[in-house]
Amino acid sequence: MSNDKRRRASVGHLEAAFGVSLDPDLLERALTHRSYAYENGGLPTNERLEFLGDSVLGVVITTALFHNHPDLPEGQLAKLRASVVNMRALADVARGLGPEGLGAYLLLGKGEETTGGRDKASILADTLEALLGAIYLQYGLDTASIVIHRLFDPLMAESAGRGAALDWKTSLQELTAALGLGVPEYRIEGTGPDHLKTFTAWVVVAGNRYGGAEGRSKKEAEQRAAEAAWRTLTEQAEQATQGDGGASGARAGGGSNGNGNGTRNAPEGSDPSAGASETAKEGAAGAGATGAEPDGGATDTGSARA
Repeated sequence: MSNDKRRRASVGHLEAAFGVSLDPDLLERALTHRSYAYENGGLPTNERLEFLGDSVLGVVITTALFHNHPDLPEGQLAKLRASVVNMRALADVARGLGPEGLGAYLLLGKGEETTGGRDKASILADTLEALLGAIYLQYGLDTASIVIHRLFDPLMAESAGRGAALDWKTSLQELTAALGLGVPEYRIEGTGPDHLKTFTAWVVVAGNRYGGAEGRSKKEAEQRAAEAAWRTLTEQAEQATQGDGGASGARAGGGSNGNGNGTRNAPEGSDPSAGASETAKEGAAGAGATGAEPDGGATDTGSARA
């Protein structure tokens, strides 16, 4: 047994995360990256299984979206699917497998090992698809479908709640436009040597900074920062809406909501969402907004618009 296999985390935890046991040879092939195969005499790689798993995943997700959203046109269904079946989304699912994430189980060559391959989004996404392909080969479509639903149903529900946006940056821009908070701006810092560079991103909305999220690429870091901002602003807007509902006795433009946020009620006959938007706008503009900090710009190295 090679040193790489002895150091690898117990595959039992990985199989438990999927809810199935796999033939040892099939499992090993699914975890074998081409860099490891080339360094060990041309072993079979996981690329054929990845090809198969990509198709199986696509069929299951597309079928689920088709049945779950009977009124959505083809264009919106395609956007929803793209928000679920993409490299970043698959990599995030892979990082949640087992106690250490999928990266701990990979068979990688020395080059990939030294350049952070165990957390590369492309490698994690490809390996997850290879494992799904292996499950399909051993158990068939019904079992593969059960596994895929277990892993991806939360992501499908979340994507539907984001308005079928393709990514978090698009979702955030749609949200800030709806709340009247302007266009988000992104700021990036890069640290580390070129072969192991890590990027940290913040997004600035209405003068407040959200995120501080890391990624192996600028794009990945910006997506994570946008996700943090979207979650915080959405929570604030929901709290504002709930507060408006519980403050029916307060005078329009006066009393505070049930959360003590000083939410102004919308005038009678007006759009109820206007009050929630105004409250979220005021909350984001304040330095004490949950999950945000005032943007000083002192540590930022650059900015980019969404």
